Amino acid sequence: MILLNASLVGYFNELGLQDKIIGISSPEYVFSQKIHQLLDAGKIQNIGNEQKYDVEKIIALQPDAIFTNYIASFDNTYELLKKNGIELIFLDEYLEQDPLAKSKYLLVFGKLFDREKSAVSKFEEIQKNYNSLKSLAQKSKNRPFILTNEIYGNQWFLPGGKTNFAMLVADANANYINAENQQSIATPMSFEEVFVKAEKAQFWVNAGNHQSKKELLRINPNYAKMNVFNNGRIYTLTGKEKGKSNDYFESGIVHADLILKDYIKIFHPELLPDYELHYMKELK
Repeated sequence: MILLNASLVGYFNELGLQDKIIGISSPEYVFSQKIHQLLDAGKIQNIGNEQKYDVEKIIALQPDAIFTNYIASFDNTYELLKKNGIELIFLDEYLEQDPLAKSKYLLVFGKLFDREKSAVSKFEEIQKNYNSLKSLAQKSKNRPFILTNEIYGNQWFLPGGKTNFAMLVADANANYINAENQQSIATPMSFEEVFVKAEKAQFWVNAGNHQSKKELLRINPNYAKMNVFNNGRIYTLTGKEKGKSNDYFESGIVHADLILKDYIKIFHPELLPDYELHYMKELK
């Protein structure tokens, strides 16, 4: 197999299928140590990135199939690969909004690689853990208000109330400040709009990959005006980051249970007193 999306590595790692990969794009964004060992040994080839795939190398490798998210602007490349007898399998797992639906893609890979029993077992374990954690979160009577993401240029993209993020916050028994929004996509807002919405926010999560609150202020000094910046707690996605890679976007795609557990630890620390954050990290 060749993977044109580094995020799909999580499924291969979970099922022990790393040796099925012969080519991968943008390996600098891959967190898995096993994949990097195979790259170093020459068993997996770097086939470029989304700016420029090495089509000649892909054809020379003659994979049985290529897994990728469908991108319309690459139609010509897809056609060229098909003409050379290469099967393309489009998997758009990132469009799934139910957190467990992303984990369930394990069953697809289990079916394709004759690992059904293992895939079903692993998914059922993730599902069981997730539902158990969701029940645990409901024991807290406190439901804090949550802000997410950060401003880019002059727009702050807040996920809609029907998104993966909104569902995770609800399952962690917290109030998302944009929960009333009925969109399953992110909505661009001005700083002023988010400032008003976030008035009661006690936690700010998924605040990029910054290393300090000072660094966050250098991006936008207006953050200093926000109540959550001064009196709340801020968390980034840098708990398992290495260079350009981040395991949140790799094993986290598969393990909705661990992401939910992180949120519960942040919003209701008393429920998980001995647990340490896995993907997330508090910004100081």
